[in-house]
Amino acid sequence: MQPSDVKALLETRIEECDFHIQGEGCNFQVIAVGEVFDGLSPVKRQQLIYSALADEIASGAVHAVSIKTYTPTQWQGAAENPESRNQDA
Repeated sequence: MQPSDVKALLETRIEECDFHIQGEGCNFQVIAVGEVFDGLSPVKRQQLIYSALADEIASGAVHAVSIKTYTPTQWQGAAENPESRNQDA
């Protein structure tokens, strides 16, 4: 699988969320940004992403997933957000 494949799967399974995917083979890093995470605990946020990839994880197409989730407000100041670094300059 390619990062673009993982992104396409997540976009069809979790609405109104932006995904930034890195990785190769069956190991991926997922950054997800959306209002869907507002009010959810960190565990519930991770479960949402894992459940969206459950079939691919079960089949072995996706083996390891590192997940970071943000609301849009949290994303504005996140270290992983390239746009937040430009605001500090």
